[in-house]
Amino acid sequence: MSPIDHLIIEFDNALRCVAGGANSQRPTPGSEAASKTVLDAQERKHAAGLMRVNHVGEVCAQALYQSQKLVARDPQIKEMLNHSGQEEMDHLAWCETRLQELGSHTSYLNPIWYAGSFAIGLAAGLAGDKWSLGFVAETEKQVENHLESHLEKLPPEDYRSRAIVDQMRIDEIEHGQAAIQSGGAVLPEPIQKMMQMMSKVMTTTAYKI
Repeated sequence: MSPIDHLIIEFDNALRCVAGGANSQRPTPGSEAASKTVLDAQERKHAAGLMRVNHVGEVCAQALYQSQKLVARDPQIKEMLNHSGQEEMDHLAWCETRLQELGSHTSYLNPIWYAGSFAIGLAAGLAGDKWSLGFVAETEKQVENHLESHLEKLPPEDYRSRAIVDQMRIDEIEHGQAAIQSGGAVLPEPIQKMMQMMSKVMTTTAYKI
């Protein structure tokens, strides 16, 4: 594909992140369990809040991968980021589908989440490939922890959401390992702490808005 083709594809992905309509290359996990999921109003609202947080996480992931690909020096690293980004797009579509099933909505602040994450990813990428990959690895580790906590918080009867979150967790672990194996550096502890603080603000806000 030509550079303009790539630009069009990335722009389309950005629009799908912000406005909805993400496409998945893999079927949504838990389809066979959907008919067994029976939730009361409070459980449905709680599950929707958690899945909205997960959706925002995937909006941020798309922005991070897209910006880091733009400035990656090594073609192999760029391809690794592209592969992980495609799987993150699956996650985005799965969360969007589940939110629709729960009768809820994606975060109204998605444009802000996307723009902020794009800027952060661009800064990480400009710092060099090893730091960019280190940022990916640390991000995926924190996302993995979030997803594990959501598996504990989701209603036990919400088999559909739990199947989605569990597959996302498996993929995030693989993405983090791929970044480390490709030469990712361990980020300084102050940066890790700052990322955790920013993540706390995002998850608390996205649960409600």
